[in-house]
Amino acid sequence: MFIDKVKIYVKAGNGGNGCVSFRREKYVAKGGPDGGDGGHGGNVIFTIDKGSNTLLAFRYKRKFVAENGGDGAGAKFHGKNGADVIVKVPEGTIIKDEKSGKILKDMSDCEDWICAKGGRGGWGNKHFATPTRQIPMFAKSGTKGQEWELTLELKMLADVGLVGLPSAGKSSLLAAVSDAKPKIADYHFTTLSPNLGVINVRDGHGFVMADIPGLIEGASEGLGLGHAFLRHIERCRLLVQVVDISCIEGRNPIDDIITIDEELTKFSSELSTRPRIIVANKVDSLDRSLVDVDAFEAYVKERGWKLMYISAYTGENTEELVNEIDKMLLELPPLTIYESDYTPEDAILNDGEDHAVTITKDDKGTYVVEGEWLYNLVGQVNFEDRESLMFFQRVLLKSGVIDKLRDAGCKDGDSVSMYDFEFDFVI
Repeated sequence: MFIDKVKIYVKAGNGGNGCVSFRREKYVAKGGPDGGDGGHGGNVIFTIDKGSNTLLAFRYKRKFVAENGGDGAGAKFHGKNGADVIVKVPEGTIIKDEKSGKILKDMSDCEDWICAKGGRGGWGNKHFATPTRQIPMFAKSGTKGQEWELTLELKMLADVGLVGLPSAGKSSLLAAVSDAKPKIADYHFTTLSPNLGVINVRDGHGFVMADIPGLIEGASEGLGLGHAFLRHIERCRLLVQVVDISCIEGRNPIDDIITIDEELTKFSSELSTRPRIIVANKVDSLDRSLVDVDAFEAYVKERGWKLMYISAYTGENTEELVNEIDKMLLELPPLTIYESDYTPEDAILNDGEDHAVTITKDDKGTYVVEGEWLYNLVGQVNFEDRESLMFFQRVLLKSGVIDKLRDAGCKDGDSVSMYDFEFDFVI
């Protein structure tokens, strides 16, 4: 079974809580706080599984939760760090935020990617001892791990996409030019899922060709099988449209080209402008008395497409076709890699939590801002790093916290406190 789109849930581990503890030992003159820190929560990490080309593994398992960090203990014992969860996906998988539809990551660069970061462990009370506060009776709680509702969408990594109506001979062509073994039979919809074939051309160099299940009129609207697989040719640098030139089934080859072109345009207007070769297959069965070859060639030439006659069955001109594809690919840009359009601020503000805050003013005139989500955010930011600090400022702006401070009467130069972080308000 071929599955190329699934929804899953991932949750990183929460950080462990810090410990409140004091050292009390006989014959030890000086004790004091010795509460250990909590362990960090485990991450959810996506990695590429080179051996797979389907999301079938997610059919029954769609929830991935990393281990929480352990709580700290006395004697300055640090809590155990939570174990990471590794999620394996096929190369070419697009990871999207299910809520917004924005792309988080394109798993096409073969690098592991941390999707959900584990929460940081809370500090034990040993960190809060000062000359004036020698018996701190409190510790810091661990922060929550990130969680996502995700959509995984597989877009195969292929240089060339074979498109055409059912029984045009796409699978036969793939079998003729590569070592792929697609199912071939004399009935429509023999191909039920995309097939990949590697074509070696010269000195170990070559390209990957994808056989997309036959499209029919209305495929972009959900008819037939092809609509479910149109996404797999979005990365292709070159389209090879296979047409049955023999007209054995009574179809007009020009109408076949128009039908496919319309479906590609409806699915993605950019696809219809992709470089294309028209391959007139089954030339060994061509009866020129039944086909207006001149009109067919004129139609293809008018649109500036390359036309080649082949027979996948006999192998006629298949080598020439491979060489022409290789020549065109050398001049075309590389495979499309989708950039993330999800900002780090989005990850904080679109997590489904309530981002309300309460603002009060203490005896010293400092504006105190509190909120559960803000507590977790402060625990994740390194305020000594300039980029982290700028990220924190952007979150405050986008979340409306800055506007709420202004509404509360906060003016330029006033002090603002957010848990362990205090700063002067600047308009």
